[in-house]
Amino acid sequence: MSTPYLCPNCKSNRTRFNIIEQHVKSVKLDPQTGDIIEELEQSSLDPFHISYKGPYYKVQCGICGSIEDELSFIKRAQLS
Repeated sequence: MSTPYLCPNCKSNRTRFNIIEQHVKSVKLDPQTGDIIEELEQSSLDPFHISYKGPYYKVQCGICGSIEDELSFIKRAQLS
């Protein structure tokens, strides 16, 4: 996170951002109630449960509110 950011949406913000850390929790839900039946460890997922492969960080622009992957903000800053 020691890389400059530039909002890919409003293209003016370089200083005000919200860093969103994503913490994955794999679960099995009851289909009728939506209650959590079981929390699953990433190492013990069954063959029908795909593990999360998304980014660890998301970034929100503190000016326009746009939320994107961190890489989008980094790449936009590199282009300017």
